[in-house]
Amino acid sequence: METDASSVDTIKTTPDSNSTQSDFIQKELNFDIDPNDPLTKASLNDHPVNEWMDIVGNGQLKKKVLKAGKQNSRPNRSDLCSVKFIGKLEDGTIIENEEEITIQLGDMEVIQGLDLGITLMDLEEEAELEICPRFAYGALGRNLPLPEIPPNSKLTYNVILKDIKMEPDIDELPYTEKRRIGNKKRERGNWWFARDECTLAIHCYRKALEYLTPFREGDVLDDKKPEKMLEHVSDNELQEILEDALKVHNNLAAAQLKCEAYDAALTSVENVLRCQPQNVKALFRKGTILHYKGENTKACTVLTQALKIEPENKAIQQKLLILKKKSAKDARHEKNLYRKMLGTVPDKRNNDVKNTPDYKKAPTKLTWSLLGGTIVAVVGIIAYRLIS
Repeated sequence: METDASSVDTIKTTPDSNSTQSDFIQKELNFDIDPNDPLTKASLNDHPVNEWMDIVGNGQLKKKVLKAGKQNSRPNRSDLCSVKFIGKLEDGTIIENEEEITIQLGDMEVIQGLDLGITLMDLEEEAELEICPRFAYGALGRNLPLPEIPPNSKLTYNVILKDIKMEPDIDELPYTEKRRIGNKKRERGNWWFARDECTLAIHCYRKALEYLTPFREGDVLDDKKPEKMLEHVSDNELQEILEDALKVHNNLAAAQLKCEAYDAALTSVENVLRCQPQNVKALFRKGTILHYKGENTKACTVLTQALKIEPENKAIQQKLLILKKKSAKDARHEKNLYRKMLGTVPDKRNNDVKNTPDYKKAPTKLTWSLLGGTIVAVVGIIAYRLIS
């Protein structure tokens, strides 16, 4: 029986049950995946025991399997992974030792090198990770009271992936648990923000809001009525979780401001001010954002409002003083521009010439020259008449 060309093409591009992930990834439909990317290669291929895998392709993050785990059991992003690990400096000093800790993969609850390395482990696998400073504690290191990590330290971790669970449905969690997880992610965001890792801080804050928002926009569309969702929540509990969410929005605005994402930061701070119009921290950040956006008049108005609430706040006083000076300078500049447009501004170059010493002396010299010439002419006429 003959088969038309179109059906043959379909058969060729459909992966059979024996095809591997690396075979499938090269099909035309997967145009958005780069099979040559080091991380993609690492995630698709299994590596023999005791052979180093260069995860990001530049030698800064490497993984070696010490004991193989269950094949094809790697965790997915957002999975809850229970791990045991020991971290050491190059001289063997132990800086971290966790018998069992649960992390949510991809949420930066541990350093980046650990997060990426665990992504490439099978269940029950034991692996060694070599992590350069960029994916560890960087140029800042880590201070006491935790075991100190010097700046620019290369770390080695022995890791065992003990268990993998899917992320729970947030809507099914009790409010106490939502609040606990949300605040844990907020605190992690604060940790990244303090280390000047604003992008990672923003990611943590956004994840925190997923847990600290009583109900989301899609809930109504999904036939989840807000009043039914909140029927087991007391007014005090609702107030607590709302205040936690506002703290996150405020912190998120600070991180976005530091990343110069001014419009996003303004949206975050407005979320706070809708519920707490007299939140001084939010007003100060809004004034700062407006200043950076070039809206100095609006910024002065907002900061003046904040200063009325906290008259002794030095930061607001200083920012307001700077803005008022800048506004006065801008006003003078605009005034001069209008004068020039109307032709009423005296020419500074003429004024400058008139005010120079040489210019002031010029009329005197001219006067004496004319007087001298006149005298010579008169003397000449008298002499002529006498001779005649």
